[in-house]
Amino acid sequence: MRKAAAIIPSRYQSRRFPGKPLAPILGKPMLQRVYEGVCEAKRVDRVIIATDDERILNAARDFGAEAWMTAAAHQTGTERVAEVARGLRESLIINVQGDEPLIAGEMIDSLVEVLQEGSTRMASLMAKVEDMGLIQDPNIVKVVVDRNGFALYFSRSPLPFRPKDYFFQHVGVYGFRRDFLLRFVATGRSRLEETENLEQLRALENGYRIRMVATARPTLSVDTPGDIIKAENVLRERQDV
Repeated sequence: MRKAAAIIPSRYQSRRFPGKPLAPILGKPMLQRVYEGVCEAKRVDRVIIATDDERILNAARDFGAEAWMTAAAHQTGTERVAEVARGLRESLIINVQGDEPLIAGEMIDSLVEVLQEGSTRMASLMAKVEDMGLIQDPNIVKVVVDRNGFALYFSRSPLPFRPKDYFFQHVGVYGFRRDFLLRFVATGRSRLEETENLEQLRALENGYRIRMVATARPTLSVDTPGDIIKAENVLRERQDV
């Protein structure tokens, strides 16, 4: 079985929410919530936080995480993950965004499992959403898939245009074969990637397939201070504080 490392890219600066990774969620920094969720995974051999800010580096080490300082010039979290991945021996890399405080270990394990398959080089997660009012929210990325579970397209716009019963929300967790990850970040930004501001479209536009894995457990990306309250409410409901 191929070994896997989970890497959490985290930067302090954010246009809408500066200092977001260290914002407290029920008494713990959001980044710690993410880290602890990833550490629940049974199929991951190593969990690393990758940052370009000493405040995050020190906070991560304070709560016991392995943390690496990376270059400040990276334009995406995947580029930051790739910098760390170059120095690892693990052949599978899981990229977990640092603003997913509801992430669970079982989600990570599901990606590691599909990446063991010989033909899968990149995979990600999606969740079924039946609240059709959310389909207009540009902060919720939508995905459509083929009958074999491979992504056809991602968009911030309603996708499909007029679904009647549900749609799939993309969950910002990616799994890569290490060699494919390094090749992916070496490819220049694509037109669709820049149009939608979604880096996964670079893979589709260059002819690569992304295997999508459905997850039943909801997640919530924290994009604004108001999302902290939403995350805390979900955690209280789970009694997972």
